[in-house]
Amino acid sequence: MKKSTLLLFFLCTLLFGNAQKTVIQNLSGIDKDHTIDWDFFCTKNRNSGKWSKIPVPSQWEQLGFGGYNYGHDKNKFDEQGLYKYRFDIPKSWKGNAVYIVFDGVMTDVEVKINGKLAGPIHQGGYYQFKYDITKLLKYGSKNILEATVSKVSADASVQRAELTGDYWVFGGIFRPVYLEMKPATHIDRIAIDARADGSFSADLFLSNIPSNTTLEAQIQTLTGENIGQPIQATASANQEKVTLKEKIEKPKQWSAEFPNRYQVVVALKNKKQIVHTITQPFGFRTIEVRKHDGLYVNGVRVILKGVNRHCSWPETGRTLSKALSIIDANLIKDMNMNAVRMSHYNPDIHFLDVCDSLGLYILDEVTGWQAAYDTKIGKEKVKETVLRDVNHPCILFWDNGNEGGWNRNLDGDFSLYDPQNRVVLHPWENFNGINTNHYPDYNLMFNETLYGQDIYMPTEFMHGLHDGGHGAGLDDFWNQMLLHPYLGGGFLWVLADEGIVRTDKNGYIDVYGTNAPDGIVGPHREKEGSFYAIKEIWSPIYIPRKVITPSFNGRLEVENRYNSTNLSQCTFSWKLVTFPSPTDKTIVATVNASGKPKPFALEPNAKDFLNLNLPETWKESDALYLTAYDPYQREIFTWSWALKTSKNIAERSMIKTSETNSELRENEDSLIIKAGKIQYHFDKKSGYLEKVINSKGNISLSGGPTLVEAALKLKQIKQYKEGNNQIVEVVYDGVKRFKVKWSLAPDRPAKLEYEFQYQKEVNIAGITFNYPEEQVTGMKWLGRGPYHVWKNRLKGMELSVWHKYYNDAITGEVWQYPEFKGYHSELYWATIENKQSSFTVYTETDGLFLQMLKPSLPKARNDNTTPAFPEGNLGFLTGISAIGTKFQPATDMGPQSQKNKMTNMNPIKGTLWFDFRVSSK
Repeated sequence: MKKSTLLLFFLCTLLFGNAQKTVIQNLSGIDKDHTIDWDFFCTKNRNSGKWSKIPVPSQWEQLGFGGYNYGHDKNKFDEQGLYKYRFDIPKSWKGNAVYIVFDGVMTDVEVKINGKLAGPIHQGGYYQFKYDITKLLKYGSKNILEATVSKVSADASVQRAELTGDYWVFGGIFRPVYLEMKPATHIDRIAIDARADGSFSADLFLSNIPSNTTLEAQIQTLTGENIGQPIQATASANQEKVTLKEKIEKPKQWSAEFPNRYQVVVALKNKKQIVHTITQPFGFRTIEVRKHDGLYVNGVRVILKGVNRHCSWPETGRTLSKALSIIDANLIKDMNMNAVRMSHYNPDIHFLDVCDSLGLYILDEVTGWQAAYDTKIGKEKVKETVLRDVNHPCILFWDNGNEGGWNRNLDGDFSLYDPQNRVVLHPWENFNGINTNHYPDYNLMFNETLYGQDIYMPTEFMHGLHDGGHGAGLDDFWNQMLLHPYLGGGFLWVLADEGIVRTDKNGYIDVYGTNAPDGIVGPHREKEGSFYAIKEIWSPIYIPRKVITPSFNGRLEVENRYNSTNLSQCTFSWKLVTFPSPTDKTIVATVNASGKPKPFALEPNAKDFLNLNLPETWKESDALYLTAYDPYQREIFTWSWALKTSKNIAERSMIKTSETNSELRENEDSLIIKAGKIQYHFDKKSGYLEKVINSKGNISLSGGPTLVEAALKLKQIKQYKEGNNQIVEVVYDGVKRFKVKWSLAPDRPAKLEYEFQYQKEVNIAGITFNYPEEQVTGMKWLGRGPYHVWKNRLKGMELSVWHKYYNDAITGEVWQYPEFKGYHSELYWATIENKQSSFTVYTETDGLFLQMLKPSLPKARNDNTTPAFPEGNLGFLTGISAIGTKFQPATDMGPQSQKNKMTNMNPIKGTLWFDFRVSSK
């Protein structure tokens, strides 16, 4: 280290090391998991009319007080909460400035210190505010804080903007309360504008400044290493604002892909004595909205892949924690998203801190669900929003309300407090050159890509409801949206089901009918199938290859959809595996080989071929996995491809015995065939299998095969023998062709061959049976899983051997994931575990779907997200149904969301093997 550098280091240590910092004294706990009890009196409804204790911060409904309301409720509970808390103030604080800070109170609050008003009643539930209480305190003794909180606001516009939205409304001091002690002469706040080119400007807002005041600032890394020289300025007596400017050479820029941050330490000095210091993290980055072009961060075009997020946790309402903010931010990044919209209010400060650190772009919103604040109160809310959040590099835009909930008189106020002059959005409107239109269907979005002249960025789309929306239809949407010449991105609705534990209903998690079960994850962040579909669709490393054929040369086409990251900064690994058979006790595949591709560099928005560097023996394995990791070793995605056909797997897995006996008998109603130790009963009137008997007893598989969505009339049953095999052929009228052939051999599983043809569009194509749901205990299968799929949500699943125990999960209502029931893709074999005798079905037909039972319907539902299932409950299907969104039927959501059209003259054929034998393993 050079002497000059050492000297600078020691000077800065002397300058800032022992300075007077702002002192924080917590009056409440810091989050949902760390609270402090206050005295509490609820005026109405549950547990009212008596003093008790309540933990702060909290929502009083979640502690058994007052009444619950969803924003759509016409009649609102209007209880008040009276809070008291006694606290000590050190005698040494006298002569300093002391503020009481509330990070969030719902909705109106009157604050008293030692019986005197701290200031005017504050209105608005989601905003940080503070009072100067220096003259109200008793130093060196006890002080009394009293807060009267009204859940219903006395301001009609606050009531409309905040408490009539499509979300739960609560009461209480739900975010932390604390004291700030600063010297009487102090830096009140700082507003930074740090650009990608290293330009740095900081507006310092000062209080009680005497003459001979100087300000010195030092930019540092977050570890305290000084960057450049100290920045200096002087202030005259009572001056309220000073601006410091500097230029840093080649700073590390902040972006969602590379969230490099710095800090600035500012010292206020009087007569060369340090009076007060503050430290503020920030990032060097430049935001541009280029008309007829796109969004740019640091001169690089970015496309936002985002989600809307409520601040919500089932047990605690909107009282959260930094730990939960980290969980949510990681969930969002794990889906390969890079942006979050704060719907529909200011988030917790710690969520913005986490987004600064991990790298997520933010749309920060002033409340106004579909009704705006009046101008006077609205100006106050804009000011509170910007003053609190201005220095977060993650924030790209300010949102002035939502879906008509904007007061246009407020648009200019954001820049009054924001030296970065971020663009203001009206989510839902085409405003400031950005079309944020909500909930387009596929045709509207398609036309936008053809004709749109503005940046296109729907701030809500693909509205979730139960299992619909989100990943369902997103593949079509996103591929088309990427063709928009001015695409800015899009934001899915919404991250999590807003389910609330009802303390008045024995802990029932209430999602308010169809209003709040609309998340990608559940209330406790349980992952739905859409989570993984989004993860693949929005992967910044895009691999279009769907199947690997025998002619595969070991090279995969790859597209780099990152904004700034070269794929040389990412890592890849592959493995070749062989899957266990149905009779093996394990579901873990054997790894035959593993390795890394050859070095690969690819610029953003470019395509090239990745050489996997596979061994010559790769074809001997069952499957290939490729995993990609980002520069921070976060998994981007794991792709999987089958290397064997269904027939290969079936032939290898099925066990042949030495049994040779087969016989036929019949009665008036049934054909009864015994092949080896298995007895098959066929109904003469329908041609269906009606039951199977093995050494354990009856297996109640019946009612099939029948052709889905087809009116069938039995034409002919033909039975004959080929060697030791008993053959049953069934032909039906009513469609152009549906033929069934059973080959029942004594030494192997029963073989079912079928062929069919539709002359119309159908929701579902294929064959089904019936099996009693109450007998099913689980299933093990080789296919893509572990979640069920829809026709328009096939991505995200991994080829493997999976196991699930039976459950009756209802997506968005009963959060037991992965759901047991539904369609499962790319079936090779499945063992249906049951109370009678487990049996295994193999297929020789590639790309087949397994229908496992029928999902139960939600108590509250709409037709868009409850597609029809076949009458049979155990299906082997070549086409399955799509699912819509909350607002749109599936047919409005793109090509993959259409019905199955199978009018080809060639019939569709399939082969299944049913093994009812009792395994010796």
